[in-house]
Amino acid sequence: MPSFPKSVSIHEEGPREGFQFEKTPVPTGRKIELIDALSKTGLKSIRIASFVHPKAVPGMADSEDVVAGITPQPGVEYQGMWFNERGLQRALSTKRLSMKAGITLCASDAFLKRNKNRTQEEDIAMHHKLIAMYREYEIRIKTVAISSAFGCNFQGEIELSYVLDLLQKALAIAAEEGLTIETIALYDTMAWATPRRIQAAVGAVQDRYPDHRVSLHLHNTRGMGIANAFAALEMGVADFDASVGGLGGCPFANHHGAAGNVCTEDLVFMCEEMGVSTGIDLEAMIDCARLAEDIVGHPLPGSLMKSGSLARLRNRTTAAAE
Repeated sequence: MPSFPKSVSIHEEGPREGFQFEKTPVPTGRKIELIDALSKTGLKSIRIASFVHPKAVPGMADSEDVVAGITPQPGVEYQGMWFNERGLQRALSTKRLSMKAGITLCASDAFLKRNKNRTQEEDIAMHHKLIAMYREYEIRIKTVAISSAFGCNFQGEIELSYVLDLLQKALAIAAEEGLTIETIALYDTMAWATPRRIQAAVGAVQDRYPDHRVSLHLHNTRGMGIANAFAALEMGVADFDASVGGLGGCPFANHHGAAGNVCTEDLVFMCEEMGVSTGIDLEAMIDCARLAEDIVGHPLPGSLMKSGSLARLRNRTTAAAE
């Protein structure tokens, strides 16, 4: 029998994952509008900005203004992303973010070059520099992650054995730096995963590192996002990244564009219908998805924003019967 968790943690990536990907600039005020709405849904973690070079990712050029403009809600962690010392300094300068960090290695040399313009050796060296800064600013480091863990549009298949070797290398960096790692994250950056591959990878990580929590960052480019999340739930995974409305994608990950993370409201719906608690108000999340679609001005792939939840239909049919 599947070992479904009783509850899951869903980390919202839409404001960062989505607005970095839009070809038409999104006004700062509308970004803030969506973040503030998401803050009232029950989400506990929202990544709202990426501190990268504005020429490389123009959609994130206003990250400081976005962070300054939000209305923080109690109990919600607002997070950022960075790839180097300059980005970290920018994030720190906002003085409004929950500063958490991890060690992320990339299983694809080709994508690492496109995304960060580094070799594996240069990337590892940068991690050591960043860890020194994390210590200086007392930033928590509890996660190691492998990006492009299932395949790469520029390099092809990524063997599970190589992912496990790279994971061991990431954990060795953590051990060398005296860090205690709690979570191992696998990123399906370019949507090469299938349910069978998810279960093989998660099972291998759980067997090798039974004391670590497993987290998944799933993309829906090939329509496998929810199926892959279900496969992971069967393995007891209780930690997922997701994107409201299915916003976004990585601008460096796909020749023809890449869909965003698994859709937040669709994931919430599936979990709640299976008795797995998310702590998220589904109707409020659906409203956020519709808001996100209005903000970007084009259709988003989420299903619940179009069909509505079963709860409303149940209430309607019950009322009609009475």
